[in-house]
Amino acid sequence: MAALRAALGALLAAARVRSPPLGQRPPRAPCSASAAARGAAMEPAPRWLAGLRFDNRALRALPVETPPPGPEGAPSAPRPVPGACFSRVRPAPLRQPRLVALSEPALALLGLGAPPADAAAREAREAEVALFFSGNALLPGAEPAAHCYCGHQFGQFAGQLGDGAAMYLGEVCTAAGERWELQLKGAGPTPFSRQADGRKVLRSSIREFLCSEAMFHLGIPTTRAGACVTSQSTVVRDVFYDGNPKYEKCTVVLRIASTFLRFGSFEIFKSADEHTGREGPSVGRNDIRVQMLDYVIGTFYPEIQAAHADNSVQRNAAFFREVTRRTARMVAEWQCVGFCHGVLNTDNMSIVGLTIDYGPFGFLDRYDPDHVCNASDNAGRYAYSKQPEVCKWNLQKLVEALEPELPRELGEAILAEEFDAEFRRHYLQKMRRKLGLVRAELEDDGVLVAKLLETMHLTGADFTNTFHLLSSFPVGPEPQGMPEFLDALTAQCASLEELKLAFRPQMDPRQLSMMLMLAQSNPQLFALIGTRANVTKELERVEQQSRLEQLSSAELLSRNRSHWANWLQEYRARLEKDREGAGDSDTWQAERLRVMRANNPKYVLRNYIAQNAIEAAENGDFSEVRRVLKLLEAPYHREGEAAEVLEAEGAGGAHGGGRSYSSKPPLWAAELCVT
Repeated sequence: MAALRAALGALLAAARVRSPPLGQRPPRAPCSASAAARGAAMEPAPRWLAGLRFDNRALRALPVETPPPGPEGAPSAPRPVPGACFSRVRPAPLRQPRLVALSEPALALLGLGAPPADAAAREAREAEVALFFSGNALLPGAEPAAHCYCGHQFGQFAGQLGDGAAMYLGEVCTAAGERWELQLKGAGPTPFSRQADGRKVLRSSIREFLCSEAMFHLGIPTTRAGACVTSQSTVVRDVFYDGNPKYEKCTVVLRIASTFLRFGSFEIFKSADEHTGREGPSVGRNDIRVQMLDYVIGTFYPEIQAAHADNSVQRNAAFFREVTRRTARMVAEWQCVGFCHGVLNTDNMSIVGLTIDYGPFGFLDRYDPDHVCNASDNAGRYAYSKQPEVCKWNLQKLVEALEPELPRELGEAILAEEFDAEFRRHYLQKMRRKLGLVRAELEDDGVLVAKLLETMHLTGADFTNTFHLLSSFPVGPEPQGMPEFLDALTAQCASLEELKLAFRPQMDPRQLSMMLMLAQSNPQLFALIGTRANVTKELERVEQQSRLEQLSSAELLSRNRSHWANWLQEYRARLEKDREGAGDSDTWQAERLRVMRANNPKYVLRNYIAQNAIEAAENGDFSEVRRVLKLLEAPYHREGEAAEVLEAEGAGGAHGGGRSYSSKPPLWAAELCVT
């Protein structure tokens, strides 16, 4: 440990010497394979991370605010930032940074090599990660900055938001000619922190780190997470806003993406909103909007730039069309794995179609189309089934933000033409693969999928496990094992105990009675203190709870078997039609299994799995985070899994009791609250 501390001290000293002063640009590295090779040749034995080559194009292409003069080392004061897309900042140091986990596949994007076999070398590398990706030191070429953006939050324009807890470090160019933006989330205050401290804590950072990587390995477009670093520095957080604050450890996540620009990046030009009266900090600066469009399209959509170099309106229309399609495909992918974003504001929508900003999120356990994963979303605006509709609404706000460079009528016509059609096409294509329909595409396939989801809803079936189980559905002229398959399928349905917990009333009966009386006697006052939708939902809970009290476990099981038997009969008939188009039955069956296993994950980051990892980490044990990460890197594996994956599956965590992470969640998982 003494040697490790000495190495860490040497790295810190070297980094401090080489870090440029705030507002001063370091030398720029060209983004090309030959440039990276020349750089490597000039430094025959660079430190691991110091070999990264930065070329910070965004800060050259877009206006950057240099902060007003202040005391050296003082944090950025919250303020409006007009006329700029970025503001220069500096990370705030943490006490005793310590690596929680790193993602080798994500760091490989940057051209960083595989982990060394030697334990001492691995330890030195982890110390380097903890130093630079905590924000305690800057890599040569890094230029920390915070991005200015606005956003519609829960349907209302909120004005200036910006990177209140995230910092752009710069863009790394790899030997392969790729360009990746690095960002630290939780590195301290920025001009956009408002009254906050710019910090993130261990629990939220672990969730973001794990989910970013989980989504990538599920095949869903996403930002990545390269490392998670915690510390002995603390901040006070009131987790559930219930007046019980506690000290939590400051933690930083290294995020990686082609860009973190978002729909809200274009809303900084918005004039005063008719509902809230708020406006963007750069209202009237169409010159910057043009700059941003030139940068975004030229950098991230070069084929569109090349095709429409002489006509900016056609170019901008083609750009918006592609953003619409990417967004539609992204949300279709979410729906097909049961992922709920939780905070689908316009400032959390990527301009290149990535899943971005993992705050309150969740994967469905019991299938419920009205599931809300964010306990702060009282009206259910971002419920699972509403995600496609909300993404389309957010695209409408992007249309408005691009005017006049994209005429609104043209943008709205593109949105109407593209979004729903692209979503339905991609969703149904993915669902066919999940059901093993590999040969024929029939018009009624959408009806079959809808009936499946209805059956899952009626029976409270586990979303992930039900789809995974369908790959073992017995097919053929005389299928064997149908009773056993039905047993396995109904075991994935909600028990009577689970349903009673799920439909437990949320209001005191006297409160509900008062609300109903108020709705009748004073509708105006009722509208101020509660929504009709909430009261209706509460009445449904009361009615459902009453029905459940009259139901026995045996009756529930019988009812569930009947529901599934009816749907499976239709599914079997559809599979037979699919097999008819195949020349060889065995070949068709092998292809069906291969496709289903590649599209129905065995593992997703359920809330209780994340919670097990968080509780262990809060007690100083990071091994569960690392085991879960390994598990999520192979979500579709079924046979021949690596030994470490099997180890992770059986870990179970503090509450798991050895429960496999591919089994149905424990009852306590339903009680978890994410805000």
